[in-house]
Amino acid sequence: MCPAGFSLFFPSPPVPTTLNLPRSLPKSQPTATTTTSFGFRNLTETFTVDVQRAEGRPLNVPLIAPFTIASSRLDRVENVAIRIELSNGCAGWGEAPILPSVTAEDQATALAMAAEACCYLKQSPAMTLGSALREIGGILPGHEFASGFLVSLAKTREIWDSELHKLLRLPYSDQVYLHLKVRAGVEMALIDAVANSIGIPLCRLFGGVSNTITTDITIPICSPDKAAELASKYSKQGFRTLKLKVGKNLNGDLEVLQAIRRVYPDCLFILDANEGYTSNEAIQVLQKLHEMEVTPVLFEQPVHRDDWEGLGHVYHVAKNKYGVAVAADESCRSLADVRKIVEENLANVINIKLAKVGVLGALEIIEVAKASGLNLMIGGMVETRLAMGFAGHLAAGFGCFKFIDLDTPILLSEDPVLEGYEGIFCFTLDFEVIFFWTHIQVHKCKRSWWFPSLGQYFVVSSHFDS
Repeated sequence: MCPAGFSLFFPSPPVPTTLNLPRSLPKSQPTATTTTSFGFRNLTETFTVDVQRAEGRPLNVPLIAPFTIASSRLDRVENVAIRIELSNGCAGWGEAPILPSVTAEDQATALAMAAEACCYLKQSPAMTLGSALREIGGILPGHEFASGFLVSLAKTREIWDSELHKLLRLPYSDQVYLHLKVRAGVEMALIDAVANSIGIPLCRLFGGVSNTITTDITIPICSPDKAAELASKYSKQGFRTLKLKVGKNLNGDLEVLQAIRRVYPDCLFILDANEGYTSNEAIQVLQKLHEMEVTPVLFEQPVHRDDWEGLGHVYHVAKNKYGVAVAADESCRSLADVRKIVEENLANVINIKLAKVGVLGALEIIEVAKASGLNLMIGGMVETRLAMGFAGHLAAGFGCFKFIDLDTPILLSEDPVLEGYEGIFCFTLDFEVIFFWTHIQVHKCKRSWWFPSLGQYFVVSSHFDS
């Protein structure tokens, strides 16, 4: 029996015979010798990348409905897709999410940053994967991590003074966040291309602990009636864990919770306040839920990101009085933040988002969190299956994530990633739904690329602006 929720399956050789998989890759796609002996850290210093082509393109996809949280509202996805092709013919894809309602960024700025990084990679001589990732860290610096992969804060300031960033004129803090998002997209594309080159799925590259994960589904801030409608829909679809966005209005949040409980009384709850509450309000919500005999499995980012004292206070009350775990999301922006959380005992779950810390930053945080006994959550911003697929492989490969929140592709009204996974509704006695990722055949398209490490095609269509 799989954990409660919606499951994603990433096939890797040997492939179970029950899955609908092709017997070979499409003839037009490059093949590579399959091996199982490579690990990510080993590859960073032993695999040589020679970038032949690299580009960033707009990735625009409408949402089914506006996505509202305590701090912002999003009506459509306007992200950046990044494609990198190596001289061996193998290509990889990445994605950088753009959230102008959260920070002072836009798609044009992200595309300019992606173009700078892609141009550098194309003009550079062949180098190891680790060297390429370090170079990207220099071009797109972010928060300082205790890793040789990332540049120092002094270097960050130096690049901030460059002509490019004077032209862009973004606030320094927002520039750093956008650097990280674009860098994460470039890192994904490079790593994906390498995985394709050696012919193994990304989940095996990241350890191969598992090839299955189970995600929750998010209900944004909305009216009680709409929340109940969504909860009923997700119940019928088999979702067991609902992530409820709260933090905008305490009484309204409680009304929504009550409405959901009426239509789906046995669901599991994650509360995500996105910094919306004060510490007193967060504790009041927990008390009200206790009176309703509801115990969330997780309370995510209850207070403002810089309210460390409030975060610690909510965590200790939630843990000791109500038995509820507390996750740091917006408060966890760097490895230094993770260490502060550990040293001051401020939370017991860390939410890792690749767009927030980069792929290399995520690996650093995983290592420290595991050593410190913290539980891990993997989430995303509002991204397509391109970025969510990479995050899913990483989580499955490491096998150490207790909470999985990779549902945003389900919230999109269109899908630019074709045939990456297919829904197989396997209703068991408790109505769980299994969602398999499979290497399946797709209809021919003149402008499509196959990337086997993710098990999906990526098709240039109307989602891409020429």
